[in-house]
Amino acid sequence: MDQVYKKLEVVGTSKNSMEEAIGNALERTGEAVRHMRWFEVAEMRGYIENHKVSYYQVTLKIGFMVEQPA
Repeated sequence: MDQVYKKLEVVGTSKNSMEEAIGNALERTGEAVRHMRWFEVAEMRGYIENHKVSYYQVTLKIGFMVEQPA
């Protein structure tokens, strides 16, 4: 059977790394969205305080499968 997918956009954050920001976004989104299948990194940026990285932000587009009606 052919599948249908939808994409949504979320922003994950972390004080430690870009990778952790991605993981945080996927983990939190996974609590509300079923059948996630892939992600694309749309943007990466950081917030600067006192000449240092304060935290990281990563914008993800997450693809998930649309369920068939019962």
